[in-house]
Amino acid sequence: MLNTTITPFKSKLNSPLTKKRITVLQINLGKRCNLACTHCHVEAGPKRTEELSPEICQQLIELINRFPEIKIVDLTGGAPEINYGFKPLVEAARRMDKQVIVRSNLTIYFEDGFGDLPEYFTQHHVRVVASLPCYLADNVDKMRGNGVFNSSIQALQWLNKLGYGKESDLILDLVYNPQLPTSQKFSLAPEQSNLERNYKIFLQEHFGIIFNNLFTITNLPVGRTKIHLERKKLYANYLQFLELHFNSGTVEHLMCRDELSIDYTGNVYDCDFNQMMNLPARTNNGETLTVAKLLEAGSLDLINEVQTASYCYGCTAGCGSSCGGALV
Repeated sequence: MLNTTITPFKSKLNSPLTKKRITVLQINLGKRCNLACTHCHVEAGPKRTEELSPEICQQLIELINRFPEIKIVDLTGGAPEINYGFKPLVEAARRMDKQVIVRSNLTIYFEDGFGDLPEYFTQHHVRVVASLPCYLADNVDKMRGNGVFNSSIQALQWLNKLGYGKESDLILDLVYNPQLPTSQKFSLAPEQSNLERNYKIFLQEHFGIIFNNLFTITNLPVGRTKIHLERKKLYANYLQFLELHFNSGTVEHLMCRDELSIDYTGNVYDCDFNQMMNLPARTNNGETLTVAKLLEAGSLDLINEVQTASYCYGCTAGCGSSCGGALV
């Protein structure tokens, strides 16, 4: 039997994983989603009801208004667009001239009541980061549900017609995720620039679609990915695989270092994965934080050291992985 002992992530580092100045606010608006993807680390879906409250939404708007050092407001979910507070947060951030990112599943535009979204994004110059885990229909539908690929293609064509991928202030990025492993033949995401070239050629030739950047994101063993790996009895082996491919060169660029991740109840985490695993950010004296506490303190920079766990190897394996793709 293989030895599947995992070195604690913290022990792998030469020095503590410290925070830099906070410039990114990533807000998870809730777990409501029109899809239930097999790899979703949030375990979002149509039956989930958890979402942002009006009170926390107002606190977040105040945070956006008060801290000019926030350069990016990154909205995620679930499908962020169908959770409470989405448009108020977009508009508050744009009024303060911050870049707004929406992490969109694309298919939401075809649900009743959400057909205005592409035009809304255009009006507010929202950067769209869209999940398209492969450029082949079968692979996408296996991960995300029957018919999702075709809906995604239609949505991308719609965004292109509005100027996305063409005009400098209408940025359209795509996200690649590997297929979930079914055996111990694990692999990391392909080299990002080569895969981006393949995506661009295929989507342009077959569907006339253009986009700006492709982000390759490793499947971290969190949420439904963790459940899948445990069911296949692959969880420990996958963690070991990620550890074996640890690349110290990625550590400087980890997304957890300059962002705060906020959940729909207003609690503060170092990243979205820690949020899903209920590992809160902590101050030097061990105190957990909320949006209300940040406002009371008048500072975003209350955290010295990032909280880590074994799944952090997913962000540091190979070329690294982040919400903005490969790190090196």
